[in-house]
Amino acid sequence: MNLTLHLGTAIALTDEQFEQLARANRDVRLERTANGELILMPPTGGETGNRNIDISGQLWVWNRDAKLGVAFDSSTGFRLPNGATRSPDAAWVRQERWEALSPEDRKRFPPLCPDFVIELCSESDDWPVLQAKMREYVENGLILGWLIDPKARLVEIYRQGASVKALTSPTELSGEDVLPGFVLDLSRILFS
Repeated sequence: MNLTLHLGTAIALTDEQFEQLARANRDVRLERTANGELILMPPTGGETGNRNIDISGQLWVWNRDAKLGVAFDSSTGFRLPNGATRSPDAAWVRQERWEALSPEDRKRFPPLCPDFVIELCSESDDWPVLQAKMREYVENGLILGWLIDPKARLVEIYRQGASVKALTSPTELSGEDVLPGFVLDLSRILFS
């Protein structure tokens, strides 16, 4: 279960202060909502950690070969246009968008919404909260996103300008025209 700290307006953190707080507490995954609330996320358990590395590994291998953008793991925070700082379980940004950032912005929490994200529901996650997070990504420019619930064997697909599509027990997902040629094998993620 995630813990949300309501700081109120008396302790509004600037982007720089939030980054300093996150760096000083590397053992705690922190996110910040558009309203300035801090969300503390516990470490994942072994099964979720194994699924996360499987997902990130598949995305990384495809990206290494395709050379179309930059892939990120769950430790990367992105400053969204609405002011939130979010850390998806896996993310990808088109090469031209990444190169348009200054070298300083690339070192910090990149000030953009990824083109593609994956969120994996762990035992401690709340499904409606993750769905709201996915909608937030779409509202901030996400083109394609996958929300995966291994326990229910359910995947929700989020696309810019489209309704959410739910799939039960899919064996793979296509990156469509956003990540051409990328296919996520779900056999070890949903069926192990």
